[in-house]
Amino acid sequence: MHSNKKGPGAALFGAMLALLAIAAPAQALDTTNVAFVQTGIENTSIPVGHAEFCKSRPSECAPNSEIVPAVSLTEGLWQQLLTVNASVNQAVVPVTDQNLYQVAEFWTYPNGYGDCEDYVLAKRRTLIDAGWPASALLIAVVKQASGEGHAVLMVRTDRGDLVLDNQVGSIDLWSSTPYQYVKRQSQADAGKWVDMLDTRETVTATAAIK
Repeated sequence: MHSNKKGPGAALFGAMLALLAIAAPAQALDTTNVAFVQTGIENTSIPVGHAEFCKSRPSECAPNSEIVPAVSLTEGLWQQLLTVNASVNQAVVPVTDQNLYQVAEFWTYPNGYGDCEDYVLAKRRTLIDAGWPASALLIAVVKQASGEGHAVLMVRTDRGDLVLDNQVGSIDLWSSTPYQYVKRQSQADAGKWVDMLDTRETVTATAAIK
């Protein structure tokens, strides 16, 4: 499990600052560089599990009243991301929906147990409660190398799109992770989704989560 000690976290934060200095001018946020996932213009299909989640919790799937394009990532906020990612990963025991709820797909907050979407929901809620804007905390559906669907939390910052994942302890830029990115929540509306244009490799199959 990832360590939250200040030394490694501060070192990585410094490295990300250096990356941003190369990737974009300090005076303007350039979301067209490789640190940010590009998305389609039109809305796409909503994952079935999230659609059902929204039916039971419509207030959590509404248009965002304030759209923050990207959070300015200070070292304090970086440490907060590390802490939330590690604490949720440690608190939840991974169990499939089939074993836990006897259904193939069920998105909900973990009760000590849960699958990847449940980890994501818990991290997103914890960060929103801590003051992070919902428009920068985006549930994302990805495809693993095995072809299996997976969900992660994508945090849009001025350092790039960072990924909080229950399968690894580190927090990495999306482009440094081993996934094919399929779709994510819209920044404008938590109940709508957009396609992610991951052109790093050609993939013809769709994710297992639809």
